[in-house]
Amino acid sequence: MEKPKEKGRIEPYHHPAAGWGALKYVAINLIKEKVSGGNYRALFKQNQPDGFDCPGCAWPDRQHASTFEFCENGVKAVAAEATTKRVTPAFFAEHTVEELMQQTDYELEQHGRLTDPMVYDSLTDKYKPIAWDDAYRLIATHLNQLDNPDQAAFYTSGRASNEAAFLYQLFVRMYGTNNFPDCSNMCHEATSRGLPTTVGIGKGTVTLDDFEHADTLLIFGQNPATNHPRMLGELRECAKRGATIVSINPLRERGLERFSSPQHPLEMLTMSSTKIASTFIQPRLGGDFALIKGVAKRVVELDDESIERGEERILDVEFIKEHTLGLEAFAADLRAESWLALEEESGVSREEIENLARIYVNGKRVIVTWGMGITQHKHSVPTVHMLSNLMLMRGNIGREGAGLCPVRGHSNVQGNRTVGIEEKPSQAFLDRLGNVFGFEPPREHGLDVVETIEHMLEGHVKVFLGLGGNFAMATPDTPRTFDALRSCNLTMHITTKLNRSHLVHGRDALILPTLGRTEIDIQGGVSQGITVEDSMSMVHISYGMSIPASKNLMSETAIVANIAHATLGDDKVDWLERARNYALIRDDIEQVLDGFENYNERIKHPGGFHLRVASRERDWQTATGKANFMVHKIETDTPIRRAKALHGERVMTLMTTRSHDQYNTTIYALDDRYRGVFGQRRVVFVNPADLDMLGFKAGERVDMTTVWDDGIDRRADSFLLVEYDIPRGCIGAYYPETNPLVPLSSVGDVCNTPTSKSIPVLLHRCAPSVAAA
Repeated sequence: MEKPKEKGRIEPYHHPAAGWGALKYVAINLIKEKVSGGNYRALFKQNQPDGFDCPGCAWPDRQHASTFEFCENGVKAVAAEATTKRVTPAFFAEHTVEELMQQTDYELEQHGRLTDPMVYDSLTDKYKPIAWDDAYRLIATHLNQLDNPDQAAFYTSGRASNEAAFLYQLFVRMYGTNNFPDCSNMCHEATSRGLPTTVGIGKGTVTLDDFEHADTLLIFGQNPATNHPRMLGELRECAKRGATIVSINPLRERGLERFSSPQHPLEMLTMSSTKIASTFIQPRLGGDFALIKGVAKRVVELDDESIERGEERILDVEFIKEHTLGLEAFAADLRAESWLALEEESGVSREEIENLARIYVNGKRVIVTWGMGITQHKHSVPTVHMLSNLMLMRGNIGREGAGLCPVRGHSNVQGNRTVGIEEKPSQAFLDRLGNVFGFEPPREHGLDVVETIEHMLEGHVKVFLGLGGNFAMATPDTPRTFDALRSCNLTMHITTKLNRSHLVHGRDALILPTLGRTEIDIQGGVSQGITVEDSMSMVHISYGMSIPASKNLMSETAIVANIAHATLGDDKVDWLERARNYALIRDDIEQVLDGFENYNERIKHPGGFHLRVASRERDWQTATGKANFMVHKIETDTPIRRAKALHGERVMTLMTTRSHDQYNTTIYALDDRYRGVFGQRRVVFVNPADLDMLGFKAGERVDMTTVWDDGIDRRADSFLLVEYDIPRGCIGAYYPETNPLVPLSSVGDVCNTPTSKSIPVLLHRCAPSVAAA
């Protein structure tokens, strides 16, 4: 594990989000990455109809884009790909894996772009060059030597294109398994598993146009300024025309307080900003379920009062009667719920809950958005159900300017799921896939991320192939994940830059360098475009604009096709022909999946096309044929309560979070300026009253240990205490540094997502020698 070696400062940041600060850091990153002047021009093609889709977040693009459709963090993502720094075979010849393991994740990232395929040499503990065909043969040999296909797992990052992801899942299912751990398993899986039972499909029901008509926006567990900065442009327009915006989050995030738009010269020149949220509610970690249930309870009470007074109903009675089932049981449960319990479990006063309910019922067109602050808890699926319940109560689904808006992370994580990266595929999808390609797909459900790690530890999974990402650092229980990967016969990663997953390897290991989203992809003498699906179900094409970092790079699609060809041959599928012409893959997708009719023609339209979301049209594809109200009790037997029963109020609830100079596990720099952290990452945000209760002071260093019942020692050492506006009993720290504290068995019910936002931990003062260091 990397050693703490950073020095920095804590200094409050008083400026609005974005503005001149964002432009300053854009310039810093372009210079630091040594981006050539010619590649600066590529920024003006980012998120444009004739350009490339941002390799960062999944926020949608305006179809009538302005000249500047990029944000600070989008530039960081592009600069990371466009860097002139290179990791060549000569670099690997100079460094053993053991030596590289001593570097921080930030230092590994800063070496630059990988240029050549590499294979691990155990005799020298170094990676050495390997020819592409030899790499494919090595993978095929390992896969074909397994006793059964379920002994292999095939990971997918959300940045993979529709074409690469579809070909990947086709290859793997022809090989014989549904083992598709993917990044969805660690983020919005609660959304994907929760919404189908309530509204019929695990996707949001809104488009960007709905933001132009909404009068109320409730933003749960989300930090747009860091994770989806272009969303702030939409929120700014909503605020300007008088919409009510509420932030519901344990942390008051700067981007939801004030935003200065770099796209509006007057705002920049006058050093002014726009106030975004008018109300801030800070539930305790894990308290969103009780808070939302409290709002729903108050809505029912207000409706009961309207009936008594003979006034217009608060509930949308006609919508409920025509489109839903289960309101009676849900309303009875709400009426019976204790206000005391709702306050205690949410950490929010009844007055605040009732005020939020008033805001909700006064809204005629309400959008609710949410991020991983909702989905990374044990009871995340019931929380998603409760959000859906709340919106159904007033008919706020399938109405212009209203609806459900889960805001996903990586730029094509939703598209990956759409085209088949799914460990629990529907039988209908498998039937279509088998019929089109003339084979019998495996029917048993496969392994998700947590299950894959468990099966590797048990020796049941022996080969791990990764299509992008940084599996070793993105996953929970870091030391155990390391042990799992090291137990494999083969680990392989398709990637653009060096990361720790390449150093935590199996007996045999491959690093296969790929083209980035921003780079020109020539196949068969023709420039190829790839397609992606954003958070609002828009599918559009993306063309790279920059010269590839190395002549020895292959596209993700071509790498997948060649692995499939080497492993399975071409009796049923001409893999290599599809690698030469991505339009053929889109023809395949069209045959297998509804909604992709005339795929190759429709992506020629600027902005692409919208995949139908049935619930947006009030077509409820549930088992009942209606939208369903779901009843859930408040769960009081939680890991946090059990930990407090043993150790009292000294137990803190930890949430892992990103810094502003970070995207997922990629560390761009060591600052988190909106939170006042500079030059360091090993910090922990604590309420000042908790510091007093614990006997600590800001500026001291602490070690953290997890309170869990499996006898495994989980710890993360030497974190700087920082006073912060966070609810009592709650603390926050960055991941992946705190992933070692997240037990593998601490997962959400139904979705099996690691509960990275609610881990019971104890803080211990560092030894004086460590604290001084």
